[in-house]
Amino acid sequence: MSEKSELYKKGLEMRKNLRSDAEFNKNASEYAEDPVSQEFIDVVTETVFGALWSRPGLDVKTRTLICVVSDIATGRSPELEIHLRFALRQGWTEKELTETMFHMSGYVGVPLVREATFVAKKVFAEVRAEKA
Repeated sequence: MSEKSELYKKGLEMRKNLRSDAEFNKNASEYAEDPVSQEFIDVVTETVFGALWSRPGLDVKTRTLICVVSDIATGRSPELEIHLRFALRQGWTEKELTETMFHMSGYVGVPLVREATFVAKKVFAEVRAEKA
């Protein structure tokens, strides 16, 4: 992407705000290692983070919870790791996120929620260790 659109610029700011500086820099360097990955994140930055995450109507905190719920409901564990971190950075507590998972067991099923709790346990421990 040579000329960066306004949506791309908004999306890049959103991505930076959702991650810690260390996470963002690590993520950026990983994408930079491969031209296909770099092109992918450029498209996602513009379309998902610039066009969707930056829309008015919902706050960013609510959007992070929607992503957590979506990941759990569709069994997307790698994405769930990312979105749990986003949610914690936006102020959701471990207790609130855990209760969200428990509530979902009645709607999307125990196996999906069980797997999500394993992911959450790992992410919560990592985030606590990073803060210490």
